[in-house]
Amino acid sequence: MQSKSIETLSTDLHAPLSKHEAYVESDRCYFCHDAPCITACPTGIDIPLFIRQINTDNPHGSAKTIFDENIFGGMCARVCPTETLCEQACVRTTAEDRPVKIGELQRYATDALMKTGMHPYTAASSSGKRVAVIGAGPAGLSCAHRLALNGHAVTVFDALPKPGGLNEYGIAAYKTVDNFAQREVEYILSIGGIDVMYGQSLGKDLSLSSLKQDYDAVFLGVGLGAVNESGLDGADAKGIEDAVEFIARLRQSPESSIQVGRNVIVIGGGMTAIDAAVQSKVLGAENVTVVYRRSQENMNASDFEQALAQTNGVLLKTQMQPKQLHVENGAISALEFDYTHSEGGALSTTGETTTMQCDHLLMAIGQTLAQQVSEFGLTLKSNRIDVDENQRTSDSKIWAGGDCASNGEDLTVAAVQAGKLAAESIHKALAGSNATSR
Repeated sequence: MQSKSIETLSTDLHAPLSKHEAYVESDRCYFCHDAPCITACPTGIDIPLFIRQINTDNPHGSAKTIFDENIFGGMCARVCPTETLCEQACVRTTAEDRPVKIGELQRYATDALMKTGMHPYTAASSSGKRVAVIGAGPAGLSCAHRLALNGHAVTVFDALPKPGGLNEYGIAAYKTVDNFAQREVEYILSIGGIDVMYGQSLGKDLSLSSLKQDYDAVFLGVGLGAVNESGLDGADAKGIEDAVEFIARLRQSPESSIQVGRNVIVIGGGMTAIDAAVQSKVLGAENVTVVYRRSQENMNASDFEQALAQTNGVLLKTQMQPKQLHVENGAISALEFDYTHSEGGALSTTGETTTMQCDHLLMAIGQTLAQQVSEFGLTLKSNRIDVDENQRTSDSKIWAGGDCASNGEDLTVAAVQAGKLAAESIHKALAGSNATSR
């Protein structure tokens, strides 16, 4: 195992734009009337407006425009796959094959306002209604903030000792330097009217039945608490761990050294796989390989993320799937793979195999709904909580959003939108169908 200080992960992925750089970049925007970038943004931010406000030297107003639709605008500016969302839709791409840097401009504006410490919103007068939010991640806190804005008292319960959900525990350190995840949560909570209770696990410390009795509505933003099984014999050997847990360990170990193997293999094709691989390389691993069972075009990680991995010395290997673990003295020593091919969308093996040395295996093969959540009696769809277009579940008093919900998209920005939509629906249900939202 190689050992290196967590400080090596503190370099910002993108240096923030200077005032001059932000002006020059904002000047590239066409300020389209029917801007396709707005449609491409899951939270519907008025992108041309916030860019024009930057261009007219009004970054604080620009941040307000962003926060009106996405209170996690600062984090989304850092981790959102803008290259496949708003920036991919930018008409500048057609004009000169280079979109406006929407994500970096969003960070410029939100950072400017957050640095002042001023919160652009005040909670409405008390409605007398109380809402329980389970999960202090992007979905839960987005919901809580919008509910507080409309005057409802909110209590957020989270099983972990710190808020933020995957923003705090599951995103690469180089994407959220300087403790940004916690600073953003503090900023969001500064609206007031939101209490947060830690170490409270649903199904253990809390029950849905008691929450329904004590509160006027309940929002579930619990994420996916269980990991998919690899199905491989020996998966409990030393040197094998879940990639999300690996990233969480890095994020929560600021004062200790982190150990990483010499030959690291990451199984998976999404953002988590790339984050784990890049961080392993930065920490000193000699060889880091991401292995994915389908073709590179089928990887969930964006082209930008894939290129980031490769420029950091990570090798991407596709059309291979794990077949057998090789374990020596209780620790993984190698991993045997089947070569695969796809035909008509169906994946099969070719009969060929290869073996790679491995002393540290990180599994990024997805998560699933925790068993205690699946036993709450709510209707499920594809092993997630079934919700309608307003994030309402089969129980009229319970809403859900984020990764745990049937329409979850495994994106921070999508979770934020789900929380926002749920809050608006809860507000209308509590205040009457004619209620207006702030």
